Amino acid sequence: MLDIRGLKVIYEDNHLIAVNKPVGWLVHGDVTGDTPLVDYVKQYIKEKYKKPGDVFLGVIHRLDRPVSGVVVFARTTKALVRMNKLLQDKKIEKTYYAIVLTRPEPISGTLEHYLLKDHERNSVKAYDKVGRRTSDAKKAVLEYELAGELDNLCLLKVNPITGRPHQIRVQLSTMGYPIRADWKYGDRSKHPDNGIYLHCRRMEFEHPVKKEMVTIDASLPREQYWNKFRGLVQDKK
Repeated sequence: MLDIRGLKVIYEDNHLIAVNKPVGWLVHGDVTGDTPLVDYVKQYIKEKYKKPGDVFLGVIHRLDRPVSGVVVFARTTKALVRMNKLLQDKKIEKTYYAIVLTRPEPISGTLEHYLLKDHERNSVKAYDKVGRRTSDAKKAVLEYELAGELDNLCLLKVNPITGRPHQIRVQLSTMGYPIRADWKYGDRSKHPDNGIYLHCRRMEFEHPVKKEMVTIDASLPREQYWNKFRGLVQDKK
């Protein structure tokens, strides 16, 4: 039986459940064979509601292993189908915070790139336009703004418009603002838990069944660099 004491459930009803994913946890299983977050959430539901047999849980979206923050799962097939449609129609608003070492210029704006994934290296490259050798690249768009500066660190608020793999990481790095501790994309700082300083703070969407607006907030990790900016990241009223 899995030990679910480290699981941080931040929203749940009969249709959806959301957790604040810690750095280092997989959302879905991969070649490492490590137990993924989805299995822990299934165990939580099984224990809390005393469900016999298998528990259905639909993976709606993912966060990279070194990233923390909001992850939402579907508890029913109806919710899964409808949430996938909201994602496809770009009707789920996501807000991330990133700590970077370089002050962006301008301090706010929109980034547009074309991303091409190298599946063998599990990395992504960003291009300004699609060429003959990059015809499979996918358009990626995000909005960012400088949210605060302290001790030579900058806090960026980021809203991805599209949902490409590694999108925020590679787009910020391409512009010269790599995320702190993101070795894959250019910063050699260290994170105590081998993560990076990127956190999915909030997700907002219309509930797939109740048809009311839902806002899910995930508190910042308890870590020294995040603590510097904690007062600048407030829950939505």
